[in-house]
Amino acid sequence: MTKDQTGRLIGGAFGLVFIQANAGSLPTAVATPLRLLALACFVWVAVFGRRGRTAPQAETTSGTRFGRRYWYVAAAEVAGLAAGLLVIAQVLHTPQASVGWIAFVVGVHFFGLAVAWRRPTLHVLGASIAACGAAGLVLAGFDAPIAVIRTVAGVLPGVLLLASVLRPGRTTPAAAASEFRSATPS
Repeated sequence: MTKDQTGRLIGGAFGLVFIQANAGSLPTAVATPLRLLALACFVWVAVFGRRGRTAPQAETTSGTRFGRRYWYVAAAEVAGLAAGLLVIAQVLHTPQASVGWIAFVVGVHFFGLAVAWRRPTLHVLGASIAACGAAGLVLAGFDAPIAVIRTVAGVLPGVLLLASVLRPGRTTPAAAASEFRSATPS
């Protein structure tokens, strides 16, 4: 399994967790099919995600790298999660805001990954998930129903994560640049 495939599997797993953990606040008629669909998507990624058309050299020249820069991003994410959840629980006493904070921090961490992995498209994913988290925080601040908060800040980010790993992407910046150059008019 390549590092890119491992990254997709991790993203799919977190998307699945987001949906499984937050769909329970929805009516059963909605939550059950949503959870089953999320599970099916993750299984698809796990089984068929290994059949990529990546060149062996692509992994060494660019792509997903789990080196020092990745671990710095992951450590900052864990620290941000812990500090924010502590403040939410102990200072603000608004546990319904937790899911919004988690989504916000996960979204922001994609900005670091975009730089570390030289994948600018991760900025879009990060901004989308962070926006869902920020909206969840605002909703929690206005005492919105927990089902609304969990849908906006939990289910939607899970869908975004799963969708991002289901869609096959380019494995190298050179491939992206080549596609961009071929699409621009002369």
